[in-house]
Amino acid sequence: MSSSDFSGDSIVDPGNNNNIKTIVKCNFPPYGRDFIGRKPTGRFSNGKVPSDLIETIVKCNFPPYGRDFTGRKPTGRFSNGRVPSDLIAESVGVKNILPAYLDPSLKVQDLLTGVSFASGGTGYDPLTPQVVSVLSLSDQLDLFKKYLSKINAAVGEARTATILSKSIYIVCLGSDDIANTYYSTPLRRPQYDIPAYTDLMIKSASSFFQELYDLGARRIGILSLPAIGCVPSQRTLNGGIDRGCSDNANQAASLFNSKLTAQIDAFNKRLPEARLVYLDIYNTLLSLIQNPSQYGLEVVNKGCCGTGNIEVSILCTRHSPGTCKDPSKYLFWDSYHPTEKAYKVLVPLVFDKQVHKFF
Repeated sequence: MSSSDFSGDSIVDPGNNNNIKTIVKCNFPPYGRDFIGRKPTGRFSNGKVPSDLIETIVKCNFPPYGRDFTGRKPTGRFSNGRVPSDLIAESVGVKNILPAYLDPSLKVQDLLTGVSFASGGTGYDPLTPQVVSVLSLSDQLDLFKKYLSKINAAVGEARTATILSKSIYIVCLGSDDIANTYYSTPLRRPQYDIPAYTDLMIKSASSFFQELYDLGARRIGILSLPAIGCVPSQRTLNGGIDRGCSDNANQAASLFNSKLTAQIDAFNKRLPEARLVYLDIYNTLLSLIQNPSQYGLEVVNKGCCGTGNIEVSILCTRHSPGTCKDPSKYLFWDSYHPTEKAYKVLVPLVFDKQVHKFF
């Protein structure tokens, strides 16, 4: 495989939000504290995120994000270290750190081996990125087109086609649609019930997959929605006094996932060259929550940052009281995003077992 490219939300955003006007950022400690160099990178975790292992308020380019990243500084990754985009790229032998496409220091060689277009806070619903001023799927497609033009100018049309044919493209988003746009705000509920809203999401997803295919992407991995009702913030907001998992959010995610698998099957039957692969994060995350000791984890119902119940992005800072000393014991870094330790468990379970389906 020659490269890996990612589109999506904060789970695979390695710092694109650092370079746009949004408050959805995490390029500050304690994010990234377990990343290479122990520095925040903009990844929404304490370390790597999935895109690595295989101006808005939505940022994390400040401590404590990135405290375990290389250099111990925030990079814009929503974690303490590396995120899934880093870990997936590493697992397929491309590179250890997958850079953000909007990183101004990118070189041609970085482009040839893959980048991430993901933007924390985005979603399949076109309204979701508008609410927090982050990159929409349409914006990410425009960046992908510019990326292809740059590669073509550097190595020529023939080699660009070869790189595309051998690359894996990973799509990871949808959680913000359910958790934020639907359940945490009144923006969509007056118009849609959950079956209708997940139909809206699927329509957008299908259009996005088709456009990726039309641009030359053939091997496309699509992550399911996780058990979003079990992330700490959703437990706090919708889990009652005992902070249990939100059944409504989990049921919505399950419904979307069932529709997503049907769409993927239809694409593969209609387009013989397509290799769209469903990557199940829902049941895998539930397994970690239900059997933490099996995976070397201890705390699964709150994050490491601050109280762990609600802090995320600008609410998670180096001054947040109560931040844990050892995030490797935690499933979640902040109230929404896993730790690098959790990603290192999740990526092999979700991605590595399915990699043969891309070929």
